[in-house]
Amino acid sequence: MKQSFELTPQQKEDMTAAIKAYFSKERNEDLGDLAASLILDFFMEELAPKFYNIGVEDSHAFLSAKLEDIFEIQK
Repeated sequence: MKQSFELTPQQKEDMTAAIKAYFSKERNEDLGDLAASLILDFFMEELAPKFYNIGVEDSHAFLSAKLEDIFEIQK
């Protein structure tokens, strides 16, 4: 099942602007709004789910460790 990420119009605008600024500063390339938007769509579809899953795994590990601490109190 493919996850979808929803952004507000303001978030999408801010992220598109950040992509355009990165390409301008780091690569000396001027991207238009459409190109930056397509790059953002790619990141959201292909990369964001992987980072999200890493965050979920890290949260699970953290909470599991804290639960172990709580169970140690019982011993």
